[in-house]
Order: sequence, then structure tokens, then C-alpha cells
Amino acid sequence: MLRRWLADNFLMTRHSFKYGHASDGQWQESVRACLEQIGRVPPAANLGFLYVTDLLAPHISEILTFFKVQTGILHWVGTVGVGVCGTGKEYLNQPAMAVMLAELPEGSFNVFCDVTRGAEELPVSAGDAAAMHFAIVHADPHTPEISTLVEDVADAMQSGFLVGGLTSSRNRQVQIADDVVQGGLSGVILSDAVAVSTRLTQGCSPIGPRHRISECRRNIIVSIDGRPALEVFKEDIGEVLARDLNRAAGYIFAGLPIEGSDTGDYLVRNLVGIDIDHQLIAIGELLEPGMPLMFCRRDSATAYDDMLRMLNDIKRDLKTQPKGAVYFSCLGRGEHMFGANSEELKLIQDTLGDIPLVGFFANGEISHNRLYGYTGVLTLFV
Repeated sequence: MLRRWLADNFLMTRHSFKYGHASDGQWQESVRACLEQIGRVPPAANLGFLYVTDLLAPHISEILTFFKVQTGILHWVGTVGVGVCGTGKEYLNQPAMAVMLAELPEGSFNVFCDVTRGAEELPVSAGDAAAMHFAIVHADPHTPEISTLVEDVADAMQSGFLVGGLTSSRNRQVQIADDVVQGGLSGVILSDAVAVSTRLTQGCSPIGPRHRISECRRNIIVSIDGRPALEVFKEDIGEVLARDLNRAAGYIFAGLPIEGSDTGDYLVRNLVGIDIDHQLIAIGELLEPGMPLMFCRRDSATAYDDMLRMLNDIKRDLKTQPKGAVYFSCLGRGEHMFGANSEELKLIQDTLGDIPLVGFFANGEISHNRLYGYTGVLTLFV
């Protein structure tokens, strides 16, 4: 009842993108179910978003071809995930797919693939600022220097923004960019004729004060604030966890504050090793002396509150009902952080209404010019 009231009363009603999502042991049945939900394909639909779970990855070429034939749409982007998202629904560890048909102004987008070195490989000239406004991207997690690549491509955008995620699969690590592709960065570049609104929500909360890395070697922290790294770490996490560091695994993380951020933004990185004898800590990121550092805990209550804050922020800025949305969430979120029964996606639905939404659970999330972890990245077409 609440979701229906929100959907019926949220801002001014607009023409929405067509979408569908389904799960079935036979991929053909899931495709048919999605097409039934979509109904008549609008003549102006010209870009498809397609996300499939990794259990369907062996059939992704056939699935994409089927959708192309049935919809008449030539341009598609998407990827594979351990889980995929639809409006109010999460599909994890089951054969499933989510598809959305966008209607964008003619000439307002360019699909690209196989970007492995930098922005010079993009199909649109960096000098054409209006055509290079914003991009939705998917990346092979095995791409070398992926963080640097994301930053370089984002810098080529007029808005400075990319959104997306790294493919997550126990099967084929593939992406969709008109055809099935593999490797590097792919996706769609949107011109400034396509209006979007995007926000990010964190899944961890800081503990202890903000520090500075005094000495480090690559990803190994030697000292913090002039003191042994492990000594500072134990002080921040508290006596109980400090007595049994194994309990900190999967619960405590390193947070790297983004200097100059006006939102207190930070990157979350895993702890990958502790050397008790030498008082060292290793994290999943290359470091430099002088970098800011804080420790964070994975916190479901804080994640819920921060997501609700993000949703209310983005809703407050809207003037019309969104036509569609893409959502990229971390593998560590979803049922692991918000509980079963699609609670994370239902929170979006409860706040924004029944807007068309597709996406996937990523092995790393992309927002602005950075690669994040334990975050959710929501982008609305407005």
C-alpha cells in the first residue's frame, strides 16, 4: 500500500522506460517473462541495459541476440554479476536477468568497449565536451591499473563523472557493449542532452580518529602518526577485538578519506594481512606517506541510515519522476548487510516509488572518478 501510494503521488508523472526482470532455470523462459513485462516496445527505445547472473553467463550471447531480435534495438550495455537488481527485487545465486529499454535523444550516446590504456581510446573526441558529459561503465576486474584507468576516463567527461561497477562472476567475466566483450572498460557515454542525477552511499562507518600514514611500503603500513601501525590499529578497534585479531577479519576495514571532499567521502579497502611481530598492517591499496587514514567497521544500521539519507537527498532535488534508474551495489551489501527478502532494493522502491530500475551486485563500484567498495551507486534518468 505504501509503495503504491508513493508511486502514484511522487512528483509529476512522466513516460517511463520499459523494463523487466525474471528468474527461471531456462534462460528462454526468463527472456520471455521479461518481454511480457515490457509489452510493446516503444518506437523511440534505442538503448538497452542488460544484466544477467553468472549462472547464465554461458548463454549471454544467445540472450543478447534474442533481445536484439525481439526488440529491434541494436545498442546494448551491461554485464554479469553474482546477483542482479530489478525494481524492489534482488536475485542472488540464481539464474536471473534484468533488462531496461531507454529512450534517449537521437545522437545523445555512444557505446564503447576495449578501453584499456586511457581516454584516448574513447570513440568520442575529448574536445567535444557536450558529447562527453557522463558515462555508465562496466569493467573487467582483471584489467591492469583499473583505478588509474577509471580516473583518466572520468577526467575526459565534462561532468567528471562515471558510474558503474566491476563484473562479478564465478564464471565468464564478460561485459556487453553492443556485443559480448571481455577486458578493459566498456559502457555508454551520454551527452549533456541526457539528464541524470547520481548519488553514492557507504556501507561502513568510521571508528576512532583520522590519522596520517607516517611510513609505508607499497600496501604495507609501517607507522601511523609516528607510532607502530598495529599499535594504533588495536587502540582504535578496542580491547575486545585487539585480543583476538582474527575476529576483526571481514568486520574492520581501512578507510582512505578523499581530501577535498565536501561530503566526508572515503574509500574502503580490505585488510589483507597483519604482521604481529613487526607491528605492520597490509591493506588492499597502494599507499604513500602522508596519506590520511582511518579505520572503519561494517555496520548494517549505519549502512541503512546512510542509504536512506542518500535516497532522500536525491529525491529532494528531483523536479519530475525519474524515467528509469541503474543501481550498482557491492557484493558485500544486499542480503549480507540489509537482510533477506530484497530489503536494499525495497528501500529504494519505498522512497522513490516504482521507477524502472536495473543493475547488479559488483566486485567494486565506480562513482565520480574512483573505485569504491561496500557502496551503492544510484543513477536516475530524469
